Amino acid sequence: MQANRLPMQRGWFWLREGLVLWRRNPALITFATFGYLLSIVVLSLVPLLGQLAASLLMPALSVGVLNACRAIDSGRKVGPDVLFSGFKTNLQSLIAIGGIYLIATLLVLVLVSLVDDGSLFALMRGEEPAEDAGVGFTLLIALTLSTPVVMAYWFAPVLAAWWKVSPAKALFFSFYACLQNWRPFLAYAIGVAIFGAILPGIVIGVLGLLSPALGTLASLPIPLIVIPVIFATFYTATRDVFGLPDAPPVIDRSPQDADDAG
Repeated sequence: MQANRLPMQRGWFWLREGLVLWRRNPALITFATFGYLLSIVVLSLVPLLGQLAASLLMPALSVGVLNACRAIDSGRKVGPDVLFSGFKTNLQSLIAIGGIYLIATLLVLVLVSLVDDGSLFALMRGEEPAEDAGVGFTLLIALTLSTPVVMAYWFAPVLAAWWKVSPAKALFFSFYACLQNWRPFLAYAIGVAIFGAILPGIVIGVLGLLSPALGTLASLPIPLIVIPVIFATFYTATRDVFGLPDAPPVIDRSPQDADDAG
């Protein structure tokens, strides 16, 4: 498996291509995206084991979203059940990746707690930290420790599902791909900040000045566009960095497809 080394401007193209992909089938990508998010939330609400189950199943659910994007990109017709298609390929490795990611995240939290004076966790609880609290330093430590974890996880689920590699290889190749493509990822992060936060904030703010009700109304549909487009960029980034495997993902055909084949 080989990861392409891309120029910095490719990070901007991931966003543009994600928007183009979403426009080809906004209903399916939006359904898959919010179906994924809702599934994680519902699982997390289950007492005792809910958050553990959500963490373990998160990679398989995320693969379902990317399978939807890949089907749209290739012109194949799929139904809403594509959301759960990630459970059909290399599920054991996907669960293992979810477990490793959970353990690594907990380890980061433990290490951050050793240097935190309580201000960061107070901020996470929605409380106001003390004026002399070292929130900035603690955030820097948290960012430094969590970045390698995110890099190792970024491509890992799709590598395990589409290329059927082991969890260790998936995590390693994901980390390596992110490391050698740090320039396009930097451009991508800037683009996400502009597209996902700054521009929507300006639009809502301007409309809010004209009419508070208009600003409120504008704030409702924007996440329905921005969030699915960002999820679509996960697919366009994967396609750009690793290409696509020869075999299509395991997705049950919809009844309409069966009729077309007949």
